[in-house]
Amino acid sequence: MNKPKIALLHYTCPPVVGGVEKVMKEQASLFLSKGHDVKIIAGKGEQFTTAFPITINPVFSSRNPDVDTSLQKLSSGNSDHFYQLIDIAHEDLVKEVLSYDVLIAHNVMTMPYNLPLTYALHKLIDDDLIRVISWNHDSIFFYPDCPDQYHAEPWTVLKTKNPHIQYICISQARYEQFCSLYQTKRKITVIPNGIDPPGFFQLTPETKKVIYEQKLYNADLVMVQPSRLIPRKNFELGLRVAGALKKMNVEIRYLITGAYDTHEAKNVAYYRKLRNMAKDLNINNEVIFIAEYRLSDGKRIVPNQTFIRDLYFIADILFMPSLAEGFGLPLLEAGMIKLPIVCSEIPPFLEIGSDYICTFSLHDSPDHIADNVMQFLDMCPTHNMYRNVVQNYTWESIYKNYMLSLFSMIEYGDEELPEAMVVDFHSESSHSYNGSS
Repeated sequence: MNKPKIALLHYTCPPVVGGVEKVMKEQASLFLSKGHDVKIIAGKGEQFTTAFPITINPVFSSRNPDVDTSLQKLSSGNSDHFYQLIDIAHEDLVKEVLSYDVLIAHNVMTMPYNLPLTYALHKLIDDDLIRVISWNHDSIFFYPDCPDQYHAEPWTVLKTKNPHIQYICISQARYEQFCSLYQTKRKITVIPNGIDPPGFFQLTPETKKVIYEQKLYNADLVMVQPSRLIPRKNFELGLRVAGALKKMNVEIRYLITGAYDTHEAKNVAYYRKLRNMAKDLNINNEVIFIAEYRLSDGKRIVPNQTFIRDLYFIADILFMPSLAEGFGLPLLEAGMIKLPIVCSEIPPFLEIGSDYICTFSLHDSPDHIADNVMQFLDMCPTHNMYRNVVQNYTWESIYKNYMLSLFSMIEYGDEELPEAMVVDFHSESSHSYNGSS
């Protein structure tokens, strides 16, 4: 099946600030990255990107003054202006979506901010020109101060379910509300909102590529050690702990950022020793030496301060098995972004971290340290929430888990999604650890 061409509609788009505007923008970027032709249609906003077309038409705006005028006339018994606006909005919509397969309407079918546009959408559905998905973030009827006028014509269209629309709501709570509002559960699917971690963290292009190439968001545990490649940093123990974690069936990534002087024979020898250790421990694919890492396009990474900061953002723990230190600046950096810290119990680390870090003795076995790491993280709510987000709520995971099934419905005409295609919103990916295996 060819990937459907997708248009997205809302009253406003960026740079107008709002949750729905942000979601629509991120969805459009996601669809584009997956090979869909994309456009945004809005009543107010700007051409905020050149990556895809954006149509700004005041007819679709929630601030269209003609809408208020038409409703005032309608309340006095004159419906001509109201129906005229419906026809104008319908005609303009047809022009915008004629070459597209799917129109995703965000909140337009459920909120009262441009009623002629809502009716125009229903009229567009009657034309059978495009498949319409109503993405329901909210409804005026869910609030106790909902004005009485919305419970009468012409506003009841906002709580009337069209059998030819696939309805999406953004949470289980909203699902229950919309099922009650529409008096049915048919053709209502839950797809959560998502987040774009690289955009949220403002990650560098190089970091994004490493995340993608190494599937870091799919891992169970990402450890980062931002240390120079010298023996007192004790990378040998880090490698053995990574090997122990892998034996425990933990999907591990160990990011080692330190560079070494290629002109110093002992530094080169130490690097080669670590490489050979990783091979012997069967963790070549789990250990990433940033100093030697080449991106898929052949480019080398410069692990500058910005890149190191990015690794802190995407890691699960700062791992510091040093034999000796004068201080321990990485602990301060990790503390600034609330990154959990696991380190050797040497005096400088204990002085800095006090009771706020997970420590181990340099005499502990790698298996024991690995077990402690997992138990420590299992008791860390912020870590578990982070893993929940990056594994279940990134736009990448939402596209894979929900939207591929959603778009495949185009093959099914006006039938609702087959039950097997609807992802169970209640399914949980448990990454808790209950002891070594």
